[in-house]
Amino acid sequence: MRGRDVDPRSLLLAACLALMAPMAHADTISLYAAGSLRGALTDIARNYEAATGDTVQTTFGPSGTLKDDIAGGAKAGVFASANTQHPRALHDAGKSGPVVLFARNRLCALASPILKVTGGNLLARMLDPEVRLATSTPKADPSGDYALEAFAKADKIKPGAQAVLEKKAKQLTGKPDSAAPPAGRNVYGWHVAERHADIFLTYCTNAIVAQKENPGLQIVALPDSLAVGADYGLTVINGAPAAAQRLANFIVSPDGETILTAYGFSPGSAR
Repeated sequence: MRGRDVDPRSLLLAACLALMAPMAHADTISLYAAGSLRGALTDIARNYEAATGDTVQTTFGPSGTLKDDIAGGAKAGVFASANTQHPRALHDAGKSGPVVLFARNRLCALASPILKVTGGNLLARMLDPEVRLATSTPKADPSGDYALEAFAKADKIKPGAQAVLEKKAKQLTGKPDSAAPPAGRNVYGWHVAERHADIFLTYCTNAIVAQKENPGLQIVALPDSLAVGADYGLTVINGAPAAAQRLANFIVSPDGETILTAYGFSPGSAR
């Protein structure tokens, strides 16, 4: 099935059968996944390991960078991306199986406590020359691409806004040489807390983690006129051990969806 997403509900029966079958031997699976999935997929991997005896080795990072690594020969078994385009590119190049839409996210504004930001004045605040605006890096990280979508929507509200926002937005994450926070710190909350940015457009799930570390930070939902949703795609890389498909099935199973929901994602089956 080329270029199309698969309803994860169609895989649930296979997931149950695969997980119930006795394992002849334990396998090691390499899971490459978007950084925004770190918490959820770490928990899912632990639950999968406990259920099967397999071992999951995780690599988290910007989805575009991971896609390029896999295309270049990195030995991934499962790829979980913050968009569907990157795994679909691997599928269309003959490097992976079908793409499953397994989770949904949204873009939010993480704002400094010194600003008074609401959904109603968010665009004006982002356009304010005195306000430092930040995003992740487009192409390398889908979060940056989603921010560009929001900027394009802003242009329909205020002509010329797109050019202004694209010029002023600092791309603070997603590059190999992006500044890293101290160990254990959320990078988005760190950038805002350290005044590298006053408003950071990032996934709502990232903003929730940042606010837990820095309770004074504001999370502002983008108004409908600027709102951008994020569809997450999953694919199994060709040549991976059979356990890779079992892990993919587990991620889209009810147990996997429960964990994703606990981390603020909506399941891919939601409409």
